[in-house]
Amino acid sequence: MTDAELLQKETGVELLFSDDELEARRDHIVEFIADIVDDAGAEGAVIGLSGGIDSTTTAYLAVEALGADAVHGLLMPSSVNPDADETDAERVAEALDIEYDTVDINPIVDAFVDAAPDHAAEDRMALGNVRVRTRAVLNYFVANAENRVVLGTGNRSEAATGYYTKYGDQAVDCNPVGNLYKCQVRQLARELGVPEDLVTRTPTAAMWEGQTDEEEMGLDYDDLDAILALHVHGPLSKHATVETLDVPEEAVDRVVELHETSAHKRSMPPAPESL
Repeated sequence: MTDAELLQKETGVELLFSDDELEARRDHIVEFIADIVDDAGAEGAVIGLSGGIDSTTTAYLAVEALGADAVHGLLMPSSVNPDADETDAERVAEALDIEYDTVDINPIVDAFVDAAPDHAAEDRMALGNVRVRTRAVLNYFVANAENRVVLGTGNRSEAATGYYTKYGDQAVDCNPVGNLYKCQVRQLARELGVPEDLVTRTPTAAMWEGQTDEEEMGLDYDDLDAILALHVHGPLSKHATVETLDVPEEAVDRVVELHETSAHKRSMPPAPESL
């Protein structure tokens, strides 16, 4: 039994889909991808492959929607976690029989470091964001050259907490799994036949060595998803959420803080009101 299944059994919090709901979601996303590509008059899609569960699930859905010949994967490892990222991403590309290219982003990032003021390169977060934005530029470089759309891999949990790089991994044409919480992405991945070791792989944006999503956010995805579903997106008060989930108040406060401080990422850049 997964953590999300245990949570649902013990609290009644319905984060996971029934079999019929899961099949309907799968069909809906597959149709969505096909429509996006068709409406754009594009010849297919580009997707950055990391070996993580979000990009892997999106790749499986894209192949189902478009066919393997219409999906181009880009593997863009960095010096942060090159072996694991490249090996897992290659497994996905080869399992799906899609075209893929490996692009070493290190020389590009190094060029930014050399060109920038010294203090900028010393900021770990700023440098991590450069890695993410470099991948976005390469995705669009290939997509423009091949008349394809860029498929994003962001999920609902990340969007709600701002856990992504502005104009980086959300610089995309669409997010096929963008309305699914992380636990729902994992559920759908299992339905699609994604290998279990990729389903349960520790999530990381590979922004710096040793970086993981859950450590940086300060809580695991199961608690995050449940707090979002019950309190941020749902009707329960903080107290009721704490009692229902048996989590500390600080965890709920942390999720609310992440949601509120990242509001700017979910909006168009502001401009002055018209006079």
